[in-house]
Amino acid sequence: MRHQQIIDRVDDWIVNRPKAVILTFLVVTLVMSSGLAMTATESGTDQFTEDIPAQEAADEINEQFETESFTAETASTQLIQSNSNVLSKSSMLRMLEAQHRLEETPDQRVVATASVARVVAQDIDPEATTLDEQIDALERTPASTVREHTRSVLRERPGLVGLLSEDYNRESVTASATIATVTHSLPGASDSSGGGGGGDSPATDIQLQAEDIVGTVGGDIRVFGSGLISAEFGNVIGDSLLIVVPAAVTLIFVFLVYAYRDPLDLLVGVVSLAMAILWTFGFMGLAGIAFTQMLIAVPPLLLAVGIDFGIHAVNRYREERVQGIGIVPSMRTATDQLLVAFFIVTGTTVIGFSANLTSALPPIQDFGLVAGIGIIFTFLIFGIFLPAAKVYADQWRARTRFPQFGSQPLGSEDSVLGRILPVGVSISRVAPRLFLLVLVVSTSGLAYYGTGVDSRFTQESFLPPEDNPDWLESLPEPFAPSEYDTPETINYLEDTFESGEDDQVTVYVEGPLRQDDALEQLYRMGDDPPESFVSRDGRADSTSIVTVIREQAARDEEFAALVRRNDANRNGIPDDNLETVYDALLSSPARDRALNYITEDYRSARVQYAVQADAEQADVTRDAREVASGIRFEATATGTIIVFKAVSDVITESALTSLAIALAATLVFLVGIYWLIEGRPLLGVANTVPIAVTVAAIAASMRYGDIPLNALTGTILSIAIGLGIDYSAHVVHRFSEEFDDDGDVYEALEATVRGTGGALTGSMLTTVTGIGVLVLAITPILGQFGLLTGLSILYSFLASIIVLPSTLVVWARLTGRGGTPSDASSPADATPSTDGTPSNA
Repeated sequence: MRHQQIIDRVDDWIVNRPKAVILTFLVVTLVMSSGLAMTATESGTDQFTEDIPAQEAADEINEQFETESFTAETASTQLIQSNSNVLSKSSMLRMLEAQHRLEETPDQRVVATASVARVVAQDIDPEATTLDEQIDALERTPASTVREHTRSVLRERPGLVGLLSEDYNRESVTASATIATVTHSLPGASDSSGGGGGGDSPATDIQLQAEDIVGTVGGDIRVFGSGLISAEFGNVIGDSLLIVVPAAVTLIFVFLVYAYRDPLDLLVGVVSLAMAILWTFGFMGLAGIAFTQMLIAVPPLLLAVGIDFGIHAVNRYREERVQGIGIVPSMRTATDQLLVAFFIVTGTTVIGFSANLTSALPPIQDFGLVAGIGIIFTFLIFGIFLPAAKVYADQWRARTRFPQFGSQPLGSEDSVLGRILPVGVSISRVAPRLFLLVLVVSTSGLAYYGTGVDSRFTQESFLPPEDNPDWLESLPEPFAPSEYDTPETINYLEDTFESGEDDQVTVYVEGPLRQDDALEQLYRMGDDPPESFVSRDGRADSTSIVTVIREQAARDEEFAALVRRNDANRNGIPDDNLETVYDALLSSPARDRALNYITEDYRSARVQYAVQADAEQADVTRDAREVASGIRFEATATGTIIVFKAVSDVITESALTSLAIALAATLVFLVGIYWLIEGRPLLGVANTVPIAVTVAAIAASMRYGDIPLNALTGTILSIAIGLGIDYSAHVVHRFSEEFDDDGDVYEALEATVRGTGGALTGSMLTTVTGIGVLVLAITPILGQFGLLTGLSILYSFLASIIVLPSTLVVWARLTGRGGTPSDASSPADATPSTDGTPSNA
């Protein structure tokens, strides 16, 4: 057969020219390593929102409403002040001084500042337009007078109350916290007030410097913004790797020492693992793929498959050697079998990982591509290089009489492991069909329960918790994690303010806004607000062109008279001659602010609504769309929350799509490969039974543990297929090698689970431990991924050892293969023969 000729040729290279094979792979390693220096990093959430329609809509809105004052790209910094009363004269002076010092620093490139303190100071002295003048105005005004002006300003401009903490008291004019903003001219930045998506933010240096500048004013103001979030996103990757990698290497090394029990074999195995990682990361650099938080999961996955391949190769070789067979024939026999098994495992694993290429999210696509390519590299290294290196090492050992250490295969019959592994075979002897029937029912129940898994995408998932565990804080340098302020600040904003800078949604309205009732319609959208929206006096807390008109009318009597003349129902909202009102507004000092909410052609407007900080994404999205539907113009709801909800929906869709594709493609591949190689296509179906059990168990575990489908765990179902098929494929392929159509199915199963099962056990223990250390990662998303990946491997191993034997017995009976004399006592499991008489065959 053609495939056997290819295997024989590869066998010849491995056993007859091991030195040439080793040198070839080392040269390729040097070439691939050149890409390591080209690997860039990317972090945060921005990478997930690319090409999301809701994000594209938000970007279009931002471009549409870019004011003349901010033609250059900008970035915003939040100043969060907290003390017993941020509305006191002394506190407002400190806030103004902080904004002034930032404005006076050229490197800060400040183009605008905003705060309650500024508005109050300008209310005290309308001629005070600069921060210098406003500080002077506030300093020379008695505290009691400042309080009265503050009360008046907050009454006339209720939108400013959103910048104060929830404990704002109108009577005493007190609040424990307030937010001010500083806008920087910063080419290359996207206007973000602190929500930030991470990545290499051009705002990082400015905001780090801003922390030092603001620190000179007093201790009650902290700096927050997208640049600082970006810096912490980047730090958390390095800190996680610094903790996880040494722990994984240590644990994997310990288990490999046990699995190999020989220093030469251990050296060959470790070198092969290192080559697989180097090739993969080198490929990323050469292909221009940035290293993201998602790709942190790739090395553990490659280690999982590489460890499995390495242990299987050495274990199968040792099975031949302990019978007194020579080095070359032993390795030829091992590679004859294992190259096929490795090819099957590689094909199905690549299918499982590559199914993520169907995702609409670029980071998930990159993950699927890099993981798939990495598995192919792993196949080549462990299928060709490791056996050649093992042959060369053992030939060198024979020449130099280097001592032989552990040489017994794992799972030998006289070992404790060898007595435990056949538990699935014992079940298959008793009642395989009954066992599978119970399995189908229980798996269906798990799958149904697992359909309730939540889907969630939040910025906080990529950041460490506010309080790290004590053991993490006690780590010595260089393993000690960085100081992370962002989680605490985010939680503080959510707990202290009704809505933070990112706790708002935007309704984008398009239509003839010159129409007489246009502003009334915009205003009425805020009537009877839904539960997730912040309400004030029974109305949604919103900011729109109506807000700007009212604010300008409060400052300018001439403009106020114009509004009154065109306000038929006397509610402060013009409903006649709107074009005249708009023209007057855009000719006033309020022009820049107005253009944030209406376009110059009066065809588009936006209304920003504050939403509850603790509201669910789904609730906010639903409510925002409901509010948008309350206007007769064309209206679209968007904003960070809605974008993240859209990403969450895409993740769910991607998970289900990749799962379906992975299952279908894997089934087709296995049926085809077993038909081609063994002439037993239904073995491919049997091979997928443990995977179905594993996927159902993983989904149920996610729901039980309240682990959502997020950017990383959304790939776990296809990964469960990719890694899980590894274990069942080894068992099925070894069984097909051991089983003759006229032989005893149970003898073949016993030999399979003791031979291959031993290697599977060593591989499972090593990879579960090695990948499981991801739970030590600082970010929750990585910890959840590590836990689920470890569980998927454990479930796959158990299903392969316990479920597959009964599945293969039923396969043998249905296909009329093998003799099962021990079934004579189990008439319930007898099947009709082809001539219609009962048969136990």
